[in-house]
Amino acid sequence: MARRATAVSLACLLTVGIAPPLQLGTARAAVCAGSPRPSTPGPRSPHPGDVAKVLAELARRLAGVTPPTTITVPTRVHVLTRGVRKVSDRAIRSQIAVLNSAYGGAFGGVDTGVRFRLDGISVKANPAWFADPVGHEQAMKNALHQGSAGTLNLYIAQLSEQMLGFASYPYWYADAPRLDGVVIDWRGLPGGTMTNYNRGFTGVHEIGHWLGLFHTFENGCREPGDGIDDTPAEAKPTEECPANKDTCAQAGLDPTRNFMDYAHDRCMAEFTRGQANRMHQMWAAYRHTSDL
Repeated sequence: MARRATAVSLACLLTVGIAPPLQLGTARAAVCAGSPRPSTPGPRSPHPGDVAKVLAELARRLAGVTPPTTITVPTRVHVLTRGVRKVSDRAIRSQIAVLNSAYGGAFGGVDTGVRFRLDGISVKANPAWFADPVGHEQAMKNALHQGSAGTLNLYIAQLSEQMLGFASYPYWYADAPRLDGVVIDWRGLPGGTMTNYNRGFTGVHEIGHWLGLFHTFENGCREPGDGIDDTPAEAKPTEECPANKDTCAQAGLDPTRNFMDYAHDRCMAEFTRGQANRMHQMWAAYRHTSDL
């Protein structure tokens, strides 16, 4: 997601299309899928050194730059339909409220200093885009995308049974600006019909990627992990809602309650201070624009 799949056995596929230091072909969204993986082509998995290379690029971009202390994200929501609208304006406002609560620390963890401002809702009837936003990503986003690097384009459609959402990363923007954004399944909005994933936290997770966060289990137990100092190393994604889990020899239990892991919604609750700082760094390096 990308956020996690509904299947029990989970694997995340991430393409990193940044240049420099990485250039792995056309920038595509990160996608998390279960096992077995879908037969349609998807993003490639990250290489072990990708996080370190991204961190080095970030350090170069931040030289002499002071990240903002607060961020307000103008948000444009695009509702896809196949004739009958599945998502009301009220449900979208509820999702924005969940985002602001989660990023404000209302469920646990820190107040990240990030807030979301709903700047518009559009509705587009297109059965193909609604049913397969992955396969039609380029056409859909080329037609609907609004704003610049600092505008969150949130697309709401229906994904496969093995995928809840997918997202672009800030360092992809320069190479593919119109592909920037986040796609989530309408059934995962607050009060939706997606069992175990209906509190709106898929949006929280995917937007975490859009703001520059990797999964907490990135690189497993190997350095640099997800590149965040205060998220303990984690060998594999969290499944369901374990009381605790410790999969790496390094200090600290797995961050199973972190929004960037894969637990069920009822067990996700927090971002860390290090993750908050990273969002602000990524914003300063890749998303800050004068037209916000």
